[in-house]
Amino acid sequence: MEKAEENYKVPNLEKGIAVLEYLSLYTMGKTLQEIKSELDISQTTAYRILNTLVRLGYLIYNEDTKHYKLSRKLLTLGFRSLNEHNLLEIVLPHLRNLRDQVKETACFGVLGDQKGIFIEQAQGHHTFRFVLSPGKPFELHCSAPGKAIMAYLPNTVRDYYLAQMEFTRYNARTITTPEAYMEELEKVRRQGYAMDNEEELSGVVCVGTPIFNYTSYPCGAIWISGPKDRLSKEVIRQSVEYIKDTAQCISRELGYSHI
Repeated sequence: MEKAEENYKVPNLEKGIAVLEYLSLYTMGKTLQEIKSELDISQTTAYRILNTLVRLGYLIYNEDTKHYKLSRKLLTLGFRSLNEHNLLEIVLPHLRNLRDQVKETACFGVLGDQKGIFIEQAQGHHTFRFVLSPGKPFELHCSAPGKAIMAYLPNTVRDYYLAQMEFTRYNARTITTPEAYMEELEKVRRQGYAMDNEEELSGVVCVGTPIFNYTSYPCGAIWISGPKDRLSKEVIRQSVEYIKDTAQCISRELGYSHI
């Protein structure tokens, strides 16, 4: 059986996928020399693979730094695999409108295999603002979008994610037990929004709500992020209404009717 499986292997395809997975860990990219050394690929093979991926649009090559990095084409494929390929084009205009209303960075993310995945943002108007890279994972136990999505998942799906959560402690405000987390999710359902109240990064506050598709499934979340000095209790109270209204508009466009 093992010999038969060997006959059906495509070594260069495996190496190409290894390159993509390796570069996914480095937002600034890596050089040819770094890639071939780390993955133990010959220079000729690595060069051919990299140039093929650039030609097909999966990688971007920077002539100045000599770095190769992932393009957003893989992100598009990921959306198609979720049958939500039109989700981003629906969300983006609303995300920009939300940003204009609250002046802070407005973000959009979805669930991944174990954590959340940041997809896109509309950068805030302030000089000091938060900038994230598409594809960056976010924790489910201490992030506003993670809590927002988890609070509305079917029990079986939520339990699947709960079983994999490590509840990493970032500071004294981080939720670190399943029991406390379930209480937090109940609070999210009562309020209709979730908060990261400096639970991962001190001085940073996030407020988010889920968006629902036509099956009433929480297919993602939108949220705003900003320094606690700007996001006072009064500002948060006003911003929550904008965020909720935006999430409702997006959900309606996705066919959700239980609003």
